[in-house]
Amino acid sequence: MQEGASEREIDHVIETVRAAGYNPHVIRGAEKTVVACVGSGGTRHKLEALRGAPGVEDVIPISHPFKLVSRQVQTRTTVNVAGVPIGGEDIVVIAGPCSVESREQLMTTAVAVKKAGASMLRGGAYKPRTSPYDFQGLGEEALRILRDVRETTGLPIVTEVMGTEDVDIIAEHADLLQVGARNMQNFALLRRLARVEKPILLKRGPSATVKEWLLAAEYLLTGGNPNVVLCERGIKTFETEMRNTFDLAAIALAKELSHLPVIADPSHGTGRRSLIAAVSRAAVAVGADGLIIEVHPCPEQALSDGAQSLDLEGFASVMRGLSQPLRSVAKAAAAAV
Repeated sequence: MQEGASEREIDHVIETVRAAGYNPHVIRGAEKTVVACVGSGGTRHKLEALRGAPGVEDVIPISHPFKLVSRQVQTRTTVNVAGVPIGGEDIVVIAGPCSVESREQLMTTAVAVKKAGASMLRGGAYKPRTSPYDFQGLGEEALRILRDVRETTGLPIVTEVMGTEDVDIIAEHADLLQVGARNMQNFALLRRLARVEKPILLKRGPSATVKEWLLAAEYLLTGGNPNVVLCERGIKTFETEMRNTFDLAAIALAKELSHLPVIADPSHGTGRRSLIAAVSRAAVAVGADGLIIEVHPCPEQALSDGAQSLDLEGFASVMRGLSQPLRSVAKAAAAAV
């Protein structure tokens, strides 16, 4: 729409879009309003004719299969998580243990990561594990612990949703609901989360392309939830020395194709605590809006993912490193004239 288009003009466009057989999604920016026309099987020429409607600046076909996620719809989205903006000027760091094991463990971690500069606290209540014999999480007890620690520290909490049956209770306790890599294409779960009034953290699947990742996010936006944060956490390749291959280029590409904020998970991306500092700095350098890092007071005693978890001092060191400038670029001496 043109800058300053009236509500009457916008309503007319919305009605025309519906009459043409498409679903209108209205996106109101600081200066302009965009009416995204989503769907298939509609009458396209009726949309093209809107170029002559009062208040319309242009009709732009979106070339990507993901429509609402595309940067052609808007340039940048900031997702507010309980007062913490993700996608703004500042890098947001989420830190905490893979699994909530006890109140003492989580409180100790939360106090330390907040002191070091983290803005949010992560902790798994329900854990998807490869083996059914591994620790599966404390469930509702963990959610109560997360809630109590949030009340004490003020840190918003992030925890994973594994199935549709857990959505309601987790939404009651968590500030940011995480869709794990294994569930990226769990479309029943995505449709359910699209109706939740809480932001969603969508991790990329271990074998998913960037296009598939963005189409999974499209399920959330088309279903009515615009507050989506993408998370790159590494993909499966032939490499055996790391848990996954961390795809730095995917962060830059997702930022190029989509207006959604993108954060990075160097813990799962590498599976090695010795690489987390370097990969964190690299992710920020290519444009990541934040990081999610696993931290445990005593990683060797962790019930899950101890090998990729930082201890408290290790996390503080990573945070100090993030504030340091990148290496300078060598320049050839100017030739004498």
